[in-house]
Amino acid sequence: MIVAIDGPAASGKGTLGKRLAAHLRLAHLDTGLLYRAVAHRLLAAGGTLDDEAVAAEAARNLDIRTLDPEALRGPGMGEGASVIAALPAVRAALVELQRDFANQPGGAVLDGRDIGTVICPDAHVKVFVTASAEERARRRHGEFLGRGESVTYEEVLADIRARDARDTARATAPLRPAEDACLLDTTELDIEAAFRAALAIVEAAGQRLASRG
Repeated sequence: MIVAIDGPAASGKGTLGKRLAAHLRLAHLDTGLLYRAVAHRLLAAGGTLDDEAVAAEAARNLDIRTLDPEALRGPGMGEGASVIAALPAVRAALVELQRDFANQPGGAVLDGRDIGTVICPDAHVKVFVTASAEERARRRHGEFLGRGESVTYEEVLADIRARDARDTARATAPLRPAEDACLLDTTELDIEAAFRAALAIVEAAGQRLASRG
């Protein structure tokens, strides 16, 4: 089974992806880490995020097994990933990598912004997770504070809104729900309630698949 989970920053899709993958005993890929890793490589080398050729080359040389999630979750990396993700050559370089992961034996859970629309349009389950910008900023701000990072709520909210605008307006693979995706608004839900709601969507899809034989 392939489960595609899409949504804007800090909507809860990553946490849900991990929880669902563990419950279903499937591999999980946070595809946002791929774009963060490309941004990290460019900045570490003293480059700029708008160098599409260099960014695409970095994307082609990514090895999923070497990604360090904790090192890629700083405040600047999220903004950098959003800039990198708007580059068509980078997205093209990462498409097959993501599809190969999704099509491994048994399937996988992938979360991102274009999984259900571009990467896995034939996924067995598609969930679009959302929440208000204010609630998402509150969650992300709490994560930063928990890691001892100095950033204000207002700064995080401005970043969330800027990323939303960039992700939904980009010409290549804009952030939007797939036509057959189930919408899950987590604004008023804690992680346990959100997980139960997401699992119910996945289980219903599994039952439909089983009934088809």
